[in-house]
Amino acid sequence: MTGLFDATFARGGAAVAVSDAGWFDALLDVEAALARAAASVGLVPATAADAVTAACADPAGLDLATVVAHSADAGNPVPPLVRVLRAAVGERDAVAVHVGATSQDVLDTALMLLARRALAAIRTELAAASDAAAALATAHRDDVVMGRTLMQQALPTTFGLTAAGWFTGLDGARARLHAVDLALPVQYGGAVGTLAASGGAGMELRDAFAAEVGLATTSVAWHTMRLPIADLAGALGAAAGAIATIALDVVLLAQTEVGEVSEGGPDERGGSSAMPHKRNPVAAISARACARRAPGLVATLMGAMEQEYERAAGAWHSEWPTLTELLRTVGSAAAWLTECLTGLRPDPARMAATVAASHDPQLAGTLADALTPTLGRAAAHDEAAAAVREAASSGRPLREVLAGRTDVDVDLLSGPPDVGEAGAQVNAALAMHALAMGRMP
Repeated sequence: MTGLFDATFARGGAAVAVSDAGWFDALLDVEAALARAAASVGLVPATAADAVTAACADPAGLDLATVVAHSADAGNPVPPLVRVLRAAVGERDAVAVHVGATSQDVLDTALMLLARRALAAIRTELAAASDAAAALATAHRDDVVMGRTLMQQALPTTFGLTAAGWFTGLDGARARLHAVDLALPVQYGGAVGTLAASGGAGMELRDAFAAEVGLATTSVAWHTMRLPIADLAGALGAAAGAIATIALDVVLLAQTEVGEVSEGGPDERGGSSAMPHKRNPVAAISARACARRAPGLVATLMGAMEQEYERAAGAWHSEWPTLTELLRTVGSAAAWLTECLTGLRPDPARMAATVAASHDPQLAGTLADALTPTLGRAAAHDEAAAAVREAASSGRPLREVLAGRTDVDVDLLSGPPDVGEAGAQVNAALAMHALAMGRMP
């Protein structure tokens, strides 16, 4: 049985990657890789490393329940895991278990592997969401929609340009996650970072260990210098922000009073327990809900960066569940956004009607442009603003207020919506998106 809220907050591949099973897979992969690395530099027999690798490859044959039961005894699950592994391979081959390492070496490296697996799922979801937004931009490149600033109607834009803003944001978030992924480092320093328990081959072993797990090597251990965690937190938080912005746009555009987009999805989705007429944009709402959990988790990880001496007492420990949950919630947000944008149904007719009904803002802007050559930009702006205030106070249309002016021709001011270079920008963004999809996995 899954948790009551897992369908919302543990959605997509990242949630699977950071599950308890995913954590055990990462821990065992690290111990196996360390054994093979130790054998490659001549610290342990290859046969012993093979035995450890075989044991780690078969979690069902290990007493992992004991690891869970005793994980709090030493403050982390590595000591009981090491005992279980040594018991599984026997006294002769136990020499290849946990060679020269401290618990933090294994846990930090496992966390990097876990993050890498979750990031792969998140980037896949972001790519799918970005592709969906790009398809919307292509299909609705020139469909006019009212631009809104500070929650007020501003000037016309196009839905294509709105969607282009969405996918460029997602591509940017994906690029940041990709860069962080490439730099994820191995952790290996032993008890206090001196490599004293590595038989004089510690630096060579660290490089071999890094190669085995596919992570970057380091010149020294980063036991209390938590920049890799901070980089992960920052990139994940930024991705959550991009997702939340798009989800909020969809929620607002789907309001009954606006009605410019609606979500697809199963017929039963979005209903209300009290109001049978409701069809809420559940995917966008859920993406936003997941993304809104990210800033607090990011703050916890940033706050935990201040760590003492060679091993932190508590700050390090706080990172494990926090980063796990951050990966899960950002992955869930990305999965929901993909679903939202893939089935999104824009209503170009409703958008155009809103623009047509909101003629005064466009007319005011055109008036200011027309008066600028004679009055200057600032005075022209003030003159247009005064005309808008007069129209509002008198209850008359702005066109009627301007009809008596001799310095402008109202008929010439009234034309089709001016969306500037929106279309050209959409084309440029789509070209950049195609490049981004080609160069990033």
